[in-house]
Amino acid sequence: MSEAMTDDTTTRGQGEPEGQKWLSGIVSVIGLWIAVSPGVYEAAASITWNNGLVGGAIFLLAGYNYYRIVTGHPTSTGVMSLVAVLALWTIAAPFAFEGQFAMEGLEVAQAGLLWSTVVTGIVVAALAGYVAYAARTDVRTGTAAGTR
Repeated sequence: MSEAMTDDTTTRGQGEPEGQKWLSGIVSVIGLWIAVSPGVYEAAASITWNNGLVGGAIFLLAGYNYYRIVTGHPTSTGVMSLVAVLALWTIAAPFAFEGQFAMEGLEVAQAGLLWSTVVTGIVVAALAGYVAYAARTDVRTGTAAGTR
């Protein structure tokens, strides 16, 4: 029988730390910012589409993970790993589309959008990577990581 812990980062019914729920929510909100940020800054069509699609995917996937935790299901390591990979693409995308910006007559992603995209990508990659790492389970024992 498992023992109930009493601090704020303790496990809930399914063994999920409360912090994973909030980190998933924060990642979801940051994904929404990535999706709408091209509307705030002047941007090339390519980065607008990229940020809209990738940011929307991050928003939906991290929101799904938040929903799973709230409803008592375990964190989806695969979903949060995918979010981390999408965030790494978000970091690289402004540099990958650099030639497209020159063809459209815009400077490289306008400095504001460039740094917004890169910094939010770094934050999302770090948070999603941490949530995925913290949620992994030990296959041999079936216990949550760090609970032995």
